[in-house]
Amino acid sequence: MEAPAARHDRAETELIITSPEQMRELGRRLAELLRAGDLVMLSGELGAGKTTLTRGLGEGLRVRGAVTSPTFVIARVHPSLDDGPPLVHVDAYRLGGGLDEMEDLDLDVSLPESVVVVEWGEGKVEELTDDRLAVRIHRAVGDTVDEVRHVTLTGLGERWAAVELGALSV
Repeated sequence: MEAPAARHDRAETELIITSPEQMRELGRRLAELLRAGDLVMLSGELGAGKTTLTRGLGEGLRVRGAVTSPTFVIARVHPSLDDGPPLVHVDAYRLGGGLDEMEDLDLDVSLPESVVVVEWGEGKVEELTDDRLAVRIHRAVGDTVDEVRHVTLTGLGERWAAVELGALSV
C-alpha cells in the first residue's frame, strides 16, 4: 500500500513490508536511488528490520563485506566492489548525545564520497545535511510473530524533492 505525497522540499511514501526478504528487496531497490553524499537515517523498534534493510542496501550498492549490525563497533565502512560509493553503516543506539558525540566518527568527512546509513540517528545527525532520507520502520510489539512492517520514507531537502519514492513498492 502506498500513499505518496510531495512538496517542494519533502517527498514521502508509505509501504507495507510482509517479510524479511521484502525488507532486503526494499534496500536493494533503494540503493538504485542513492548516490555519494546521501544520508539515510533509520528509526524503529528493536527488531524492526533496520539492519535487514541495510543489508539490502549493501547488496544493491555492491559493497564488500557482510553488512551486520555495528552496535558494538559503532560504525563500519564497506568499500565498493566497483566504482560506486562506499557504504558507511553507523549504529548510534548507544550514543546519547547529538552530533557532538558523533564527531569522532568523522561522518562529515565521510559523507561527500559515501552513502551514510545511521540506525538510531534521529536527533543526532540531522545537522550533517539538509538533504536526507528518513526511514521509519514500525512493527507490532509484544508477544507476536507478526512480520508486517509499516515503512515510511521521507525525503527531506532539494536532493529528494524530485525523487519518486513511491516507485520503491515491493
